[in-house]
Amino acid sequence: MGCSSLAELADDLRTLKVDLSAASPDFSKAQRPPAEMIDRWAETAALAEPEARAFAVWAIRQVALVAGIVPASVQELYLARAAGKWQGKTVPAMNLRGWTYHTCRAVFRAAREMDAKLFIFEQAVGEAIYAAQPPAEYTAGVLAAALREGHQGPVFLQADHDQVNAGAYLKDSAAEIRRLEGIMREQVAAGFYSIDIDASTVVDLSLPTVREQQRLNAELTAHFTQFVRGIEPEGVTISLGAEIGEVGHENTTPEELHEFMAVYREELAARSKALAPVSKISINSGTYHGGKMQPDGKLADVNVDYELLKTISDICRAEFGMGGAVQHGASTLPGHQLAKFPGTGAIEIHLALGFTNLIFDHPKLPKAIAGEIRDYIFAHHANERQQGENDLQFLYNTRKKAWKVMKARFWALPEPVGEEVMASLQGMFRNMFTWMNVGDTSQLVRDNTSLTKIAPPLPDTLDRIAAE
Repeated sequence: MGCSSLAELADDLRTLKVDLSAASPDFSKAQRPPAEMIDRWAETAALAEPEARAFAVWAIRQVALVAGIVPASVQELYLARAAGKWQGKTVPAMNLRGWTYHTCRAVFRAAREMDAKLFIFEQAVGEAIYAAQPPAEYTAGVLAAALREGHQGPVFLQADHDQVNAGAYLKDSAAEIRRLEGIMREQVAAGFYSIDIDASTVVDLSLPTVREQQRLNAELTAHFTQFVRGIEPEGVTISLGAEIGEVGHENTTPEELHEFMAVYREELAARSKALAPVSKISINSGTYHGGKMQPDGKLADVNVDYELLKTISDICRAEFGMGGAVQHGASTLPGHQLAKFPGTGAIEIHLALGFTNLIFDHPKLPKAIAGEIRDYIFAHHANERQQGENDLQFLYNTRKKAWKVMKARFWALPEPVGEEVMASLQGMFRNMFTWMNVGDTSQLVRDNTSLTKIAPPLPDTLDRIAAE
């Protein structure tokens, strides 16, 4: 297929009846691009040189808006859940770390089969770095897939774990706050209208009271709440989440929720009574990010505390007007466990490594690719091996970081192989949507989501193209 040059992209837009000579081009009468053009733009946004990549990202976002594909916030949906307007569903939030355009096409295919629209595409800061996929590129991959598969309506993009680095904060708190604010600006500019603030890393369990243990977490969460409210686009209320239990550590308690919220609400009130607070809380309920690989290559059983999720979700709604608790580290759980989450009242579940596992372990994938992934990880990430890990465990825990160098390799897969992998992914997403009970949700989403079309930032190359 090959990537487009800047000139080819401009020609594509002119073919769609977009006048590029204006200072701010009018896309309102743009035609829907044909399939092969969408494919070309998506590849350009992922693999081309910076100028062409930025132009492709902009073009995808503009054409998506004309087609009725609109980045949106889940804020109203979560407040509706808090008000008891819907229940018995847990929103899947999917971290797609590589081969994003193709994987998202599989998502939208499964969603169309099931009339599902209650799902989120999310990305953590670390994933953007190790997969060499900045937020704007991730957005382009998602929206291009929506275009390609005929989706219409809201698309929910979320920043996962906008996390305070505890060591960096201790060394220079102002610099660490500025770093995260810069990241949030980039995410919002990319159309991420849901953001999970994660200051759980600064919780200090050695302090004498639970309130003091959670105080800094709450204070920082309040600070970032105020910051985001100051940069959100007009007409959009960004959905915010907080985190009170670091995933993989001690299980969260209801007391921690109460003490966190006491400080958080005091801090918000001191800043402004008009600030919309967080609408969900991430907790630890016994899971681990990516699951726990045992020395024999089998995943360890995970004892999820479903009652804890229910208790905290109930408190969230009854006392604080939030949608509920958020479950992390669950994509590798078996189906019978995943199917229990809607019954707990958990508002959202984060799913990540299971998708990479399916792709990297797919029987149709050329064996040479698996060898390249292994060789790269052992050559470039050996210093990340944890004490006691054997080769199998180390590769399992680390191979997600190969996406950075495997991106072009996966784009070049033979079409029959790519379609086989996408079909398997579609089945996986269909199962996830079934277990989370989010089929037949088009009307629910339509009734509880405001669509505000926000034009993406203009590319720096537009003046040059207009002059040509």
